Amino acid sequence: MYPAVEFATGVLFVLTYYAFGLTIPTFKFLVFDCLVVVLIVTDVIARILPDAVNWFGFGIALAFATRVPPDGFFEVWLRDRAVPAMLIGVLDALAGAAFGSLLLLGAAVLYKLVRKREGMGMGDVKMMAMVGAFLGIRGAFLTILIGTLLGSVVGVALVSALYVFNHRRNVAERAYRRKLGSLATLRWTLAAEYQLPLGTFLGIAALAVVYVAPWFGLVAGRQ
Repeated sequence: MYPAVEFATGVLFVLTYYAFGLTIPTFKFLVFDCLVVVLIVTDVIARILPDAVNWFGFGIALAFATRVPPDGFFEVWLRDRAVPAMLIGVLDALAGAAFGSLLLLGAAVLYKLVRKREGMGMGDVKMMAMVGAFLGIRGAFLTILIGTLLGSVVGVALVSALYVFNHRRNVAERAYRRKLGSLATLRWTLAAEYQLPLGTFLGIAALAVVYVAPWFGLVAGRQ
């Protein structure tokens, strides 16, 4: 995995230079890229999104917001009211962080109420606070939308593949012999228990919001 991570990081650096040139936004998104790559990889390997990355990134995002504010509602509402641009940028970053984290937290609470089990960790919520502080409300919304959609598609494909290739078939057969259900139902239930790293998909989506979404007019160009 190490060479792949290094190569992907290098590609992101090239994309950042291509998108922004030698500007302050370049440095902002180089830092963002590095943080997101760390979160993507650690969630794949260890199913963890470290606080040391999320909270550090959140603080860095607020600092950058004073010079490179995310797109947000406060910029539209306050730009003609003699409010300092630095303050507007920080307000937009905080709004993005609150929107992204609370939206994901609400989804987690709803999932637990319906399914009676945890659907995601609080690391995902903290990650979205960081992403929202970097990208603002619109960027946070698109990150969650794209990330959950991508995770759903990959999840269904992966669970189906695990079912087809007899994942934990021996466990299902033991349960079947104990008359706990049909063999097909038990095999599918065991395959569906596989937990995908949501943070990985959110990270991929966040990078897509920065580098791909502007080409489709989903977010304003950042040059």
